[in-house]
Amino acid sequence: MQKIIIFFFLCVLDTNAESGCELFGRFEMPSLFKEGRIMIGGIFPVFNKEIATTSSFVREPGKVICAGLDLRVFRWTQVMIFAVEEINKNSTILPNISLGYRILNSCASPTNTLRAALTLAESGSTQSLAVAGTLGPFRVSYFSTCACLSDREKYPSFFRTIPSDYFQAKALAALIRHFGWQWIGAIQSDNDYGRNGVLAFTEEVKKFGVCVAFVGTVLRTYSMDKILDVVEMIKQSTVKVILAFVPEGDLYPLMKEVVKQNITGIQWIASEAWITAARPSTPEMYRAFGGALGFVVQKVEIPNLKPFLTSISPYKDPNAAFVGDFWEVMVGCRPNLPGTQTVTVKTKKFCTGNETLENFQDVFFDVTHLRVSYNVYNAVYAVAHALHHLLFCKKPGEKAEKLCFNISEIQPKQVRSRGENTLHLFVFGSSSGAADCTPCTKEFWPNERKDECIPKAKEFLSYHEPMGIAITVVSLLGATLSLAIIMVFVRYGGTPVVKASNSELSCFLLFSLFLCFLCPLTFISRPTVWTCMLRHTAFGVTFALCISCVLGKTIVVVTAFKATFPGNMVAGKFGPTQQRIIVFSCTLVQIVICILWLNLNPPFPDMVFRYSNNKIVLECNPGSEAAFYTVLGYIGILAFICLILAFLARKLPDNFNEAKCITFSMLVFCAVWITFIPVYISSPGKFTVAVETFAILSSALGLLISIFAPKCYIILLKPEKNTKKHVMGGKKP
Repeated sequence: MQKIIIFFFLCVLDTNAESGCELFGRFEMPSLFKEGRIMIGGIFPVFNKEIATTSSFVREPGKVICAGLDLRVFRWTQVMIFAVEEINKNSTILPNISLGYRILNSCASPTNTLRAALTLAESGSTQSLAVAGTLGPFRVSYFSTCACLSDREKYPSFFRTIPSDYFQAKALAALIRHFGWQWIGAIQSDNDYGRNGVLAFTEEVKKFGVCVAFVGTVLRTYSMDKILDVVEMIKQSTVKVILAFVPEGDLYPLMKEVVKQNITGIQWIASEAWITAARPSTPEMYRAFGGALGFVVQKVEIPNLKPFLTSISPYKDPNAAFVGDFWEVMVGCRPNLPGTQTVTVKTKKFCTGNETLENFQDVFFDVTHLRVSYNVYNAVYAVAHALHHLLFCKKPGEKAEKLCFNISEIQPKQVRSRGENTLHLFVFGSSSGAADCTPCTKEFWPNERKDECIPKAKEFLSYHEPMGIAITVVSLLGATLSLAIIMVFVRYGGTPVVKASNSELSCFLLFSLFLCFLCPLTFISRPTVWTCMLRHTAFGVTFALCISCVLGKTIVVVTAFKATFPGNMVAGKFGPTQQRIIVFSCTLVQIVICILWLNLNPPFPDMVFRYSNNKIVLECNPGSEAAFYTVLGYIGILAFICLILAFLARKLPDNFNEAKCITFSMLVFCAVWITFIPVYISSPGKFTVAVETFAILSSALGLLISIFAPKCYIILLKPEKNTKKHVMGGKKP
């Protein structure tokens, strides 16, 4: 069976290609390996220190000794293995096709990356550049942030699952601006990552008038003299804020020297490459670097990863690279494997073979704050989905039925072509075919696979949801009750109770309450231009009419009381004509306010995005907040005047004292609307509309029940009390 080898970060090697070079030998490098129909290769800086090298320009290949196992990077290798095994168990991605892997160590060195395999591209930006232009075919990186790699002409087949430094540089510059720092220093690594990062950063901060006092350069292979020169530069400068755009391994020698010389009082700004790294986060480093600020990669939890990590054992595969070193660091003893002759000086002992990682509490096993590890996980899945798309001619997520492409005929350019619409989706983007993400517009939201922008859910108060149904029922019930009471007043218009309550104003009031109860229906359903203009203005005018009628009734009661004094002619001067003028003029003021509102800055349908990232709230923007609160304020003034007048007339001697009913109704009305304002302001989304409709219905019901319930009770249930004698305060039953 023919195998296709695809290297992770990621390329296909054509072993039949002619070359003008003579093969002197092969590099024998330890690796983590599993056979598969399609092989994915990965290179990670598992060891971060290059101890010794010999020249490679001889007939014998050069030998590199790497030391210093990086537990974080070793976890990246295990995440890659975990993802491959998870994909192999998933029957929907690559059914009947097994993925294999070969994982090599780069020692965080560009030259060692080339030694590892000329067909691989590495994770760090500089190491990727070392092979990206030469090898070309196809690669996905989980940690290469250099903005230079976004050049599609130079690196058309380079993809990544981490954002470009272009965005990080802008964010760091914004951070500097936020704190008002004007005089800063910068440290860069002597490679493309550092140089391009600092260049982009300085271009951004100069726009804000920030001066960069110095730019120091470091590299992990620099002599101590060069490191000391940078330390001296820091000591001689007056800056108190320094940006370090440097990978962890390149910065560490400088950090040790800064701590050694007790250089403190500096606010360090970190790039993503070292802000969450383990070595700079020790108590020793905290004295100088505690409080460093920087932006980090999004943290995510990978389900079922922890049991996989705790099951790591050197005894499963004695030939697996790096696992023995990991075991020695984690468990504290050297695994007793075939071929092991002596223990190392560091450990001094062999393991018994009974050790286990099941109950270890090391941060290595904390899978709740994964950052770069999640990028590795995404990268593997990106490759798998690209292969799915190529081999089954189906988009990711669609069920694969049968192969539409022969695996043995896969070419790098084909994987790249099919992958361009798939791989970049794992950096939070849309299917535009670009290597970096294309943000969805604010009306859209990426789907779960991040392969397309889908419309956000639109939220508004509808007739089909329980809240909308409840509001509709109460509105119709209130409107029906208002009409029913009008019919009662018409039917019993000649009775003392109806006459005493001023039947004309009462009918006006009932009609206005009928309209008030119908107002909430304009607040339900999707907002439109007309409903937005109608709902606020109709509410304002109908309630102004309602309170104007109550005000007219209150004035009638007060003047009637004053008319009981000898020689007082006030009641005669406040007849039906004057009552109509009061109602009309008070309502007219509100109508003028609403007309001005609609002409100058009317309400309009609006989409609100601030409540949630994945939904849009459709609501009516009042247009003019001042006009909205003027309408409310005017209604409040009328209600307050009614309350004061009714309170003054509350001790009339009549059995049937309407002033008491009006006083109580106004207290209810004012309490509802005073409560409404803070609740309205603090309610999110469609609940704002619900609060407003609740206030309308509550106040309308309060007026209807407080003023008309006692009258209807006497008219319908106690007709024996519906007499002039009883109403005027005669003999009580």
